[in-house]
Amino acid sequence: MPAKPMSTAPASSAGPRSGSRPWTLALTSVAFFMVALDMLVVITALPAIRREFGASLAALQWTVNAFTLAYASGIITGAALGDRFGRRRIFAIGFLIFTAASVACALSATPEQLIAARVVQGIGAAIVMPLSLTILTTAFPPEKRGTIVGIWGGIGGLAVASGPIVGGLITQTLGWHWIFWVNVPIGVIATLLVPQKLSESFGPRTRIDLAGVGLVSLGALSLVWGSCAPPIPAGPKP
Repeated sequence: MPAKPMSTAPASSAGPRSGSRPWTLALTSVAFFMVALDMLVVITALPAIRREFGASLAALQWTVNAFTLAYASGIITGAALGDRFGRRRIFAIGFLIFTAASVACALSATPEQLIAARVVQGIGAAIVMPLSLTILTTAFPPEKRGTIVGIWGGIGGLAVASGPIVGGLITQTLGWHWIFWVNVPIGVIATLLVPQKLSESFGPRTRIDLAGVGLVSLGALSLVWGSCAPPIPAGPKP
């Protein structure tokens, strides 16, 4: 496994383009906001999903757990792939995966389809999140990183604080499918802008230790699995 997959000191970089730093802050903050928001908005939509699908409580719980487990187990791999093959390139791929999975979530016709789509969405989030921070800190000089990371974190905190409110509002006015549809235009635009507005950078150009990455991912999966509540027996349908 490559050393320091989230290192902010790349082995090589294409160099910041003129005017690229505001775009870097904007795109990485959008990534953080989307992922953080999606972790929470679905919770407020669970009653509506249950009514439409007639799903058991256990199935609803796995709608949340599937995303969390995929995210936790893939975050190390996502950072390692970005260091090795280019952070901008992998970041754009992560955005594309997250957006496509959001479409699949919105179009799901059964709880099983929704859970499978949430797994893919979690994989996309696991790629986007660590690379958003690495790309951001690489683009700015050390003396400005504290302020910039504070802005990035504040925007993510806003998503956490507003997630239940946004989820409830969208579910009540438009329907639960729209908590996923809203990701699509944002994700498409961001995927198109990333190659144009962000500079490419790489981490240490070392061989990826597939066995090591697999073991670390399995360990993260095990830890998060242990924190997930056991399935709740299905109660009477509403």
